[in-house]
Amino acid sequence: MAFTTLLSVIGMLPAADLPSALPSALVSDPKAWVDVMPPADLKGWTRLAIPGTNALGRAQWHLDVERQLLVCDGDGGHEMLRFDRKLTNCIFHVEFRFVPLTVKRPKYNSGIYIRNSAEGTIWHQCQLTFDGGYLFGKTPVNGQPQSFMAPAENRCMKPAGEWNTVEITARGTTLLQGVCA
Repeated sequence: MAFTTLLSVIGMLPAADLPSALPSALVSDPKAWVDVMPPADLKGWTRLAIPGTNALGRAQWHLDVERQLLVCDGDGGHEMLRFDRKLTNCIFHVEFRFVPLTVKRPKYNSGIYIRNSAEGTIWHQCQLTFDGGYLFGKTPVNGQPQSFMAPAENRCMKPAGEWNTVEITARGTTLLQGVCA
């Protein structure tokens, strides 16, 4: 089933000492953020098929320059858009919404990937679902990728058409899904 996701204010807060329990790190300290919104040509970002052994479908990501929105029209296959720069400890602040679909039982499926290997064999995703989502992926354990799944800490999602906010903290080997509003 096709879906459309709009992303806005994609940002990253680099920090040696990350806050642990703030309502929103972006609101609490707006000056410390680095905007990682891709340019119109998506330079510095790479499309990766999921799983990595699959072929990529047609290009489904584009930037709406006027509104500063990253748009995935969702009918080009199962893939992720990966930021090419290597990051360390940080907080990712993402604002997104699903565009309402007029089909009888729409299936919405999207997520935020974080700390992924260049070829996509190691990946961590905050899955965005209307029942609250979860964290899952393949993470290195004793040098080998191992699957994991855990409920998201703050299980909330607004209806299609309304904007949601998620902040994911990456600190050392820990990922935490924080603000969800």
